[in-house]
Amino acid sequence: MAELKGAGIAARVWEIAKPIAEAQGVSLWDVRFVKEGAFRFLRIILDKPGGVSIDDCEAVSRAVDPVLDELDFISESYYLEVSSPGLGRDLTRESHFEAMNGRAVLVRLIRPKDGQRELTGVLSGFSGGVIKLVTPDGETEIKKNETAFVRIADDEDEDMGGFME
Repeated sequence: MAELKGAGIAARVWEIAKPIAEAQGVSLWDVRFVKEGAFRFLRIILDKPGGVSIDDCEAVSRAVDPVLDELDFISESYYLEVSSPGLGRDLTRESHFEAMNGRAVLVRLIRPKDGQRELTGVLSGFSGGVIKLVTPDGETEIKKNETAFVRIADDEDEDMGGFME
């Protein structure tokens, strides 16, 4: 078997963790295998209506960890983290955009567009890798591959001057 790297590891862990999470009564929001400083982290991010509890995270962690150890397909040492996506959750998959349609989002662009690097608005659609956003200045479309991140806007994000009220 060819050695898996970052995205390949995350995809394989997704396949393993999804049924385990569902058996624990939660859904899988995302899986990330990232390097931060000298350390690697395998992050399994869970979601469920009403929110994810510490007990949910612990149950999934205890169920996934021995399976990953047994399969032993990650050659690097890593820390396993199981958590909720939080209030400012990142939107990375098509299913995320569909689930959060109509919510306020913060979009950070890789390169400024029309002099702006960050946009806040209401997510009005996602199709073909294009994010549709309603801002105080009107509707705009942004290619997902032109973004550094897209996440649910929180109270500390740019004030929209009552636009979303």
